[in-house]
Amino acid sequence: MAIVEPTIADDIKQSAIWSVLFSLIVIFLYILFRFRKWQYGLGALLAMFHDVLVVLGIFSLFYGIAPWSMEIDQAFIAAILTVVGYSINDTVVVFDRIREYLGLHKKMPYKTVVNNALNSTLSRTINTSMSTILVLLMIFIFGGEVIRGFVFALMVGVIVGTYSSLCIASPTVVDLTDKEDRDEN
Repeated sequence: MAIVEPTIADDIKQSAIWSVLFSLIVIFLYILFRFRKWQYGLGALLAMFHDVLVVLGIFSLFYGIAPWSMEIDQAFIAAILTVVGYSINDTVVVFDRIREYLGLHKKMPYKTVVNNALNSTLSRTINTSMSTILVLLMIFIFGGEVIRGFVFALMVGVIVGTYSSLCIASPTVVDLTDKEDRDEN
C-alpha cells in the first residue's frame, strides 16, 4: 500500500486549487467573449458554483444514510465535472436564446424580452432534462451497486443544473445589467 507524504499531498492540493481557478477564469472568458458582456460570465459561474455546492451538500446529507456508496472519490469527481459541463451547456443554450430575443425585440422592455426568451426555452430545457433523468434513472436502477453513487450525483446535478440555468444564471444577468446596457440591446 502506497503512502502519500504530507508535502506531496500539499502539492497536489495546491495544483488542484490552481487548476480550478484557471478553469473558472477560462470559462468566464469564454462566456464573456461569446456574449460580449461580463454579466453573462458571472451568471454562468454563479450557476456552476450553485450546482456543485448543492450536489456536495446532498452527498453530505445522505452520507451514511443512503444504501449505496456516497463516498467522495474519483467517480464522484467525474460526476461533478459532468454536472459542470451539463450545467454550462444548458446555461449557454438559455443565454443564446436571450441574446437572440434581445436582437429580435429591440423595442420591448429588457425584462420582458428576457422573460419571453426564458419561456420559449423552458420546454426544450425541461424535455432535455427529463430525457436525461430517465436514462440516468434506468442506469441507477439496473446499473449495479458500483455505479449508483455516480449516477445519483448526476441525477441531482441535472435537476439542479436545469434549475440554475433558468433561475440563477439568467436572473443574475438581469440584475447585474444596468439601464445603459439594457438600452444598448
